Amino acid sequence: MEHPLDRPVWHMLTGPQAALARGAGQAVRVDPRYGPFAAAHDHSDEAQAALAELLAPGEQAWLVEAEEWPAPAGMRTARTAPLLQMVAESPALVAPDDEAVVLLGADDAEEMAALAIATEPGPWAPLTRCYGNFYGIRRNGKLAAMAGSRMRPTQEFGEVSGVCTWPEFRGQGLAGVLIRRVMADIVAEGRTPFLHSYAGNAKAIGLYESLGFRGRRNMVVTVLERE
Repeated sequence: MEHPLDRPVWHMLTGPQAALARGAGQAVRVDPRYGPFAAAHDHSDEAQAALAELLAPGEQAWLVEAEEWPAPAGMRTARTAPLLQMVAESPALVAPDDEAVVLLGADDAEEMAALAIATEPGPWAPLTRCYGNFYGIRRNGKLAAMAGSRMRPTQEFGEVSGVCTWPEFRGQGLAGVLIRRVMADIVAEGRTPFLHSYAGNAKAIGLYESLGFRGRRNMVVTVLERE
């Protein structure tokens, strides 16, 4: 039986986060205000055609799957990247009582977008911050780092996402503090934290391992573009 984390986008948009889905049946995409994630039911001609129909010319879809996803007719593969999917079965939680951690909201949207676009932890759109709680730490009034939650493929799993820090504030342990805060929320909901890291980012993977994450399986993000 397929594990829900093998196809996290498909399961989030046909399950707990179906309210964010556009399309139905053979293919779904997240509301584009939240980002570019999409998934097809399978490789069949019907599903592939449905996936292509969800996008306008020039639009991109990000598919997070166990293997590279083939481009449907009328689309092209813009790029691919290997990912490591990690799960924290026994998370290293510390009481998240750091007074510097603040819950981010609409007033912080511009700074959040600037940080995410500059550091590229993953795709960012106007409402990405609304997937779940995002937390930040400020230094001298500037948003120095943030982390939040995104995918909930089932009631058992919640994703840590959007972890990023401006270069001048790295090496201060801010990311670890923020990830623990997000993990605490996920665990409090009765879910197991998981995340995706670019497979070549050894420094990030080392941090995640120190927080209790362990590699579950290799994944691939395929970025498809409608011609």
